[in-house]
Amino acid sequence: MRAAVLGRPVGHSLSPVLHTAAYAALGLDWAYTAVDCGEAELPGLVAGLGPEWAGLSLTMPLKRAALAVATAVDPLAAAVGAANTLVLRDGARVAYNTDVAGIVAALREAGVTRPASAVVLGAGGTARAALAALAGLGVTEPVVLVRSPARAAELRAAADRLGVAADVRAGLPGPVPPADVLVSTLPAGAADGLVPTAPVVLDVVYAPWPTPFAAAAPGTVVSGLAMLLHQAAAQVTLMTGRAAPVGAMRAALDAATATRSEGVGPASTG
Repeated sequence: MRAAVLGRPVGHSLSPVLHTAAYAALGLDWAYTAVDCGEAELPGLVAGLGPEWAGLSLTMPLKRAALAVATAVDPLAAAVGAANTLVLRDGARVAYNTDVAGIVAALREAGVTRPASAVVLGAGGTARAALAALAGLGVTEPVVLVRSPARAAELRAAADRLGVAADVRAGLPGPVPPADVLVSTLPAGAADGLVPTAPVVLDVVYAPWPTPFAAAAPGTVVSGLAMLLHQAAAQVTLMTGRAAPVGAMRAALDAATATRSEGVGPASTG
């Protein structure tokens, strides 16, 4: 069987490391590759896949386009308005969003259980996944800081579908209000200069690490690598039908990142 991560750019993706380690630990003779693909090419590429394909991971800029090529969409992915996973089986293409599970698991590992308040930075697909994750943890009135509220229509629509009363503010760049949890979904460099005040901070950027934003955090800091690990584990389970070997995947991720002295990019959530 085959699977791959699609995106543009995609060369930085650590998804092949994670999925390959999972297949080896599960004793599966599967192959997982990285494929450069833009939005215009996605429909043709997906249509041309044979029965040996088990699934696809989708990173930027394909997370919204993935919904259009799916034959069915999981309700959570539909509510978020973005998918990072296509499971291919029996001619069907089912879209899922495992970024939500990745954020929840990463925050829980940091000791977050039922936060009373949260702030999200950004308005893109990962920010919408963060709203869903925080709602799952009990935060239904998060503050969302964006550069232009007028350009946050998709985020507001997703919040409505998720039953979240998001307080969207034009707060970037600017002071970050206090909260129990702070999730930055901004691209590399965009949060530099901001001062986080929350006791738990998740920065989806993981290279180079720590980011200036993460280094300024006063308490527990969660790297985007934790989100990457857990969203990939959820993908492995969806594609293989077996529990993901998170320990083996974490070891492979640690080994791979130890050899990368520097790099720039967000967590590859494909």
